[in-house]
Amino acid sequence: MNVKRIFDFSALAMEKFPKEDCLVTKKNGNWNKTSTLEFINQGNKISRGLLKLGIKPGDKIGLITSNNRTEWAVMDLGISQIGVVTVPVYPTISEEDYVYIFNNSEIKYCFVSDAELYKKLTNAKPNIPSLAGIFTFDDVDGAPNWNEILDLGENDATQIEVDDLARAINPEDLATIIYTSGTTGKPKGVQLTHNNLVSNVTASTPRIPKEKGLDYKEVKALSFLPICHVFERMIFYLYLSNGISIYFAESIEKIGENVKEVKPQYMTVVPRLVEKVYDSIYNKGTAAGGLKSKIFLWSLGIAENYELGKPKSFMHTIADKLVFKKWREGLGGNLITLVSGSAALSKRLNTMFHAAGIPILEGYGLTETSPVISVNSFGKVKVGSVGIPLENVKVKIESDGEIVVKGPSVFEGYYRNEEKTKEAFTDDGYFRTGDIGHLDEDNFLFITDRKKEMFKTSGGKFVAPQVIENLAKASKFIEQIMVVGDGEKMPCALIQPDFAYVKNWAELHNVKIIDSPKEIAANPAVKSRIEKEIEKINQHLGKWEQIKKIELTPKVWTIDDGLLTPTLKLKRKAIKAEFQDLYDRMYKE
Repeated sequence: MNVKRIFDFSALAMEKFPKEDCLVTKKNGNWNKTSTLEFINQGNKISRGLLKLGIKPGDKIGLITSNNRTEWAVMDLGISQIGVVTVPVYPTISEEDYVYIFNNSEIKYCFVSDAELYKKLTNAKPNIPSLAGIFTFDDVDGAPNWNEILDLGENDATQIEVDDLARAINPEDLATIIYTSGTTGKPKGVQLTHNNLVSNVTASTPRIPKEKGLDYKEVKALSFLPICHVFERMIFYLYLSNGISIYFAESIEKIGENVKEVKPQYMTVVPRLVEKVYDSIYNKGTAAGGLKSKIFLWSLGIAENYELGKPKSFMHTIADKLVFKKWREGLGGNLITLVSGSAALSKRLNTMFHAAGIPILEGYGLTETSPVISVNSFGKVKVGSVGIPLENVKVKIESDGEIVVKGPSVFEGYYRNEEKTKEAFTDDGYFRTGDIGHLDEDNFLFITDRKKEMFKTSGGKFVAPQVIENLAKASKFIEQIMVVGDGEKMPCALIQPDFAYVKNWAELHNVKIIDSPKEIAANPAVKSRIEKEIEKINQHLGKWEQIKKIELTPKVWTIDDGLLTPTLKLKRKAIKAEFQDLYDRMYKE
């Protein structure tokens, strides 16, 4: 069948890939399966229930969940096929941002996952005139439950109305408004049509690596990146339309446990998760001691020197049997690929995972581009690049190095914000990504930095902080780093140490520290050791971009504290404000 609207993906799945485990969510220790048919039937119930509630095409409904789950997918289907617009929202934003987003989009009803979010929205509701009601997925005392909508739609006598509304929806109709998390200012509502999302799924499908002989009924994906983010949402449609069962992870904390239970073929990741996985592998490998540790460290050397596309050496084969096989088993043993997005992935780690038989395909995109602009694929991969642009996306590099794009997946504008919409496009209709990069001779795209994040020192030299930060995060001592120096005489850095690793290091080297982030950050020996890590990094940098001073922050940078975005990017202004005293200390004469 010809897919034109996002809800058509479910019909395609039913026609070509009917499954008993189409959607799977873990609850009370059990993985609860929802078949393709059940998924569609429940979606229809939601549609009928919403119509009985008085919802009309063009109305807005909010979706907020603290973890990915089947209920979200059912709601998305039920809402979209009657011409209603979904407004997915991050669970971790402030009450102030909830009020702004809900009022800006005039949300009529909202569906939330749990008691905490229900309380948060209930507190905000008096300041949101359009919000008529809040429903929960979990059973919450005193809260209306989403089952009430399913019950309203139990009678299928009105299904003909649902079908008529679905047929009337055009590909260019608005499907969703996604508010960018942003690192500064008020969130902007990105308007995405059905065609924006469908065209991106269609163009991304040929990039999916597949194993010959593998039956679609056996293929699984583990979904844990926030489904309110356009990356995981597009991937959800991609999985659905290719017969891949979608298992929703319990939480980011239980990824390790869930991946062993599910044994997925596919997962999407962010670089920070890859770094954490590697750190865990490294710690286990070196903790064994004796010959085992020597073999492990030898295998790392093999992996670091691996060249993609070249035949594996005899020594590599030995390392695979002794060490890398265990890496794959630790990730379920069935992974075909990990797809990485959101931020730049360390070339070293990417190479090592490829060498270990866990290929990571790095891609690039933005909410405004639905999101994929480019992605690596099997047979066409360059470590350090974000791949070749999709076939239906045009990419140009402006004279200042900014990447601009055009294509059917590019949004038409920000909701109720003509000024920002105009600023977002060039005179010839290309979207300004705000990223700096280049295309090589083989049309692979490389990202250098965020245009807005580049800064100039008082000496007039430009510094690209992300490049330096990515180098630094390869160190096991460094959990997070923010390079600073805009208008200052030299670059410096605020660093959040990996407190757990530093503690282990201190014990091994008889460095006396107290088990608290504050005491660790204040310890001169710790600072001195991390300065040595920075000295190594500086060797790869120009004199003007070398980090001259560092300060260690006495706390972990988190989403909840407002220091990271929901996709784990740095909120630079917030971090600087939080640690202003440390910043000032670095620039004192």
